[in-house]
Amino acid sequence: MQVAVVTFDGFNELDSFIAAALINRCRKDGLEAFITTPTPVVTSMNGVEVRGQRPMEFIPEADVVLIGSGVKTRDVVADDRLLAQLPLDPARQLIGSQCSGALVLARLGLLDSMPVCADLTSRPFVEARGVTVLDAPFHAEGNIASAGGCLASQYLAAWVMTRTLGEDAARASIAYAAPVGEQRETVERVMNAVLAGETVPR
Repeated sequence: MQVAVVTFDGFNELDSFIAAALINRCRKDGLEAFITTPTPVVTSMNGVEVRGQRPMEFIPEADVVLIGSGVKTRDVVADDRLLAQLPLDPARQLIGSQCSGALVLARLGLLDSMPVCADLTSRPFVEARGVTVLDAPFHAEGNIASAGGCLASQYLAAWVMTRTLGEDAARASIAYAAPVGEQRETVERVMNAVLAGETVPR
């Protein structure tokens, strides 16, 4: 199973890297994440240059697509050419957004009446598109999920691992990354957020 972590220019490093790193703890179980970019190299909001692992053409074959956040997301949703490179299909793909990535899901018409999670900076722009933003770090309905706040990317990753490999795989990955001495509390907090934030399938 393959995960496209869609990463645009101006991206937030925490959004893309945390999700990808946690998911890639499950490579041995057949789940692998790839930083997926519209250009060969993208530059983060803090000036970090990253070479993409997969081009946007990879998205249709991915089993999971996570849309990262960044300081240029409003430019992304205004670019019809770029959006055309996101042929997302919630009938066969798990789809998640991180923070301002919710703008992309809204622009693509994937949300209907579904509320989302987003960071505080992005919230007014998401609400301006008629989408309800929850005061919560994670929410999922069926095959679509959203996370709000940079460190909530661990919830999005845990959701992906739980849905594809099962709860035990998610718990093991989160435990590995958790601060020493806080593994149990961290795993329970993450899994509780994911399980509490998921509703019945759409």
